[in-house]
Amino acid sequence: MKNIRHEPVAPTRMQWLAPGTAIDAHRHDDHQIVYAARGVLAITTDAGSWIAPATRAIWVPAGTVHAHQAHGGLDLHLVGMPATDNPLGLDEPTVLTVGPLLRELILAYTRSPDDESPERGRLRAVLLDQLRASQQEPVHLPAPTAPRLKALCEILQADPTDDRTLAALGKEVGASDRTLSRLFKSDLGMTFPQWRTQLRLYHALILLAENTPVTTVAHMCGWSSASAFIDVFRRAFGHTPGSHQPHQSR
Repeated sequence: MKNIRHEPVAPTRMQWLAPGTAIDAHRHDDHQIVYAARGVLAITTDAGSWIAPATRAIWVPAGTVHAHQAHGGLDLHLVGMPATDNPLGLDEPTVLTVGPLLRELILAYTRSPDDESPERGRLRAVLLDQLRASQQEPVHLPAPTAPRLKALCEILQADPTDDRTLAALGKEVGASDRTLSRLFKSDLGMTFPQWRTQLRLYHALILLAENTPVTTVAHMCGWSSASAFIDVFRRAFGHTPGSHQPHQSR
């Protein structure tokens, strides 16, 4: 990432981002919780991308160079905290489950960022407790570094419906399926089918935020049927894809 801005303090605030809005690469000296109460948020670093619908938040550790991308209209809520205050003990971006209570705590805490009352201090303490209890989610699309693996991943990113086997894709990038399978595990920490599913879910969340019909999303992202897509989506996120349609979340 080039032209990296340095913003020492990670802000606590709420803001609206229009569909397609991007916030360029920057870093803070503080940790930050980034939550989209509406829309789908993507955060990208050199290590990959993390994506979060309204049931997820993203933990961004202090010093992490990252960029934001809004998919759909984004009701963004930011919670900054000092580098010395790491309730999660995490040193890399992580997607966290946001249940109903944590959601309301984040919304309330970001509504009045300049309030330094004892009541707000207690609100913050409960918010941190809820963060500690939040389940970590593997909604991460890691970025490859090995040249042949990078070439293969770019093919699938350009067309998530590409259903070729690893052996067939390997012929195009000049590597055997055995070599590529080993690279997926060593470079990305997951198997080829796991990465392809993550890629398809990533694209699906973006399309859903743009109010694309569920059946259309299924076919645009490579599933053979809407029911197959819904099943994978429910297992990944705990609810059906229809709940991400903007007209249903307003």
